[in-house]
Amino acid sequence: MKSTVEKLSPTRVRINVEVPFTELEPDFDRAFKQLAKQVRLPGFRPGKAPRKLLEARFGREAMLDQVVSEAVPGRYSEAVTTSEVQPLGQPEIEITKKEYGEDLTFTAEVDIRPEIELPELSELTVTVDAIEVTDEEVDAELQSLRARFGTLKGVERPAQEGDFVSIDLSATVDGKDLPEAATEGLSHEVGSGQLVEGLDDAIVGLKEGETKTFTTKLAAGEHAGEDAEVTVTVKSVKERELPEPDDDFAQLASEFDTIDELKESLVEQVRRVKRVQQAEQIRDKVLETLLEQVEVPLPEKVVQAQIDDTLHNAIHSLDHDETRFAEVLEAQGSSREQFDTDNRTNAEKAIKTQLLVDAIADKLDVQVGQNDLTERLVLMSQQYGMQPQQLLQTLQQNNQLPALFADVRRGLAVAVVVEGATVTDSEGNVVDTTEFFGRAGAQTEGAEGDVEAAADEAADEAPAADEAEESADAK
Repeated sequence: MKSTVEKLSPTRVRINVEVPFTELEPDFDRAFKQLAKQVRLPGFRPGKAPRKLLEARFGREAMLDQVVSEAVPGRYSEAVTTSEVQPLGQPEIEITKKEYGEDLTFTAEVDIRPEIELPELSELTVTVDAIEVTDEEVDAELQSLRARFGTLKGVERPAQEGDFVSIDLSATVDGKDLPEAATEGLSHEVGSGQLVEGLDDAIVGLKEGETKTFTTKLAAGEHAGEDAEVTVTVKSVKERELPEPDDDFAQLASEFDTIDELKESLVEQVRRVKRVQQAEQIRDKVLETLLEQVEVPLPEKVVQAQIDDTLHNAIHSLDHDETRFAEVLEAQGSSREQFDTDNRTNAEKAIKTQLLVDAIADKLDVQVGQNDLTERLVLMSQQYGMQPQQLLQTLQQNNQLPALFADVRRGLAVAVVVEGATVTDSEGNVVDTTEFFGRAGAQTEGAEGDVEAAADEAADEAPAADEAEESADAK
């Protein structure tokens, strides 16, 4: 087999493939053997009919079509491997010559990963916000902890923000009841904003047994985006009594003996959260800085595929009703034009980021080990509330292990870049990045051996590029 590559653009190539007819003979033999098993010819046992008789009965052209359709995908993959191009997405294949006894020729146009000229990564510098823990933030954590140990007490006054109420709800659209929106005895914290817009404002000031009707736009369901008349009836009003923040409370709510020790612990708790937020900012700033310094050609078909997928997911629950989709966007203070603009911007940034990080991973020769994949599998299984083996089976069934491998590799690449960069905070202090971006060397506890085997399999099966998505998360 012969193949040549024509570069159509920085992100697209045409692969010309020529397959000698002699190389297709084994394919013809297999096709005729399968056909012989499926048909019955007088005088021959199943599977024993000679090839020449089958050719005479069914015709060479019909068999040629079958052989070519089965042979082209494998020959395309072979051509890709030989040419060392890194394809993105599915190729557009055109058969240019197909005659029995003659060489088979076809072309395959496909988007590829572009060549990216990277800057000197060791000279990368970024500045992030300094970590500062305020008294207000610690007090908020203490207040939240007190709320967890608070008790509810019935009151006879009108409801106010922060109260807990039991309510009945009903709704109508154009005078017609919506059974799916009706509920009784629903517990709700006033001011939480967890239910329909306008509900909290309607509840404030109502006493037990009082009712109020208000108008709101429905955000989901069959009537999403339409105005509905919602009626709320307050069945009971309770306020939360908080325990005093003293030593007794510290002993009740924690392992500490005094309230001062508890507050010191909360300070460190807030600091840990801010360290995680700072790590996310470091990752984002590193990627933003690199994207500003590097020219990344975009494969338009890959961009469009992601745009179409995002749009499909957005309107799937609305039965792909464009009118209702526009109404939902309007209710959210947006529009279809704004959605399309944001969708394209996000898709382009996501694909640029993926291509950039993949190029960095290649340049740095980032290797993904079994520990790296197993750690990600165990972490994901905890997030989804699944056993690692169950998650592994789901990924295998959906052919997502190669994508997982690519995602882990990108995360490791970003971690390597961050480790080599100079990171300072807004106060001029050098930030130690090893806590969140240092590569783990130990095997994750609790991971079974066959999880490791699957990780190894994923490494073998990983393609040059998977679905375009922004997945440069650090560990």
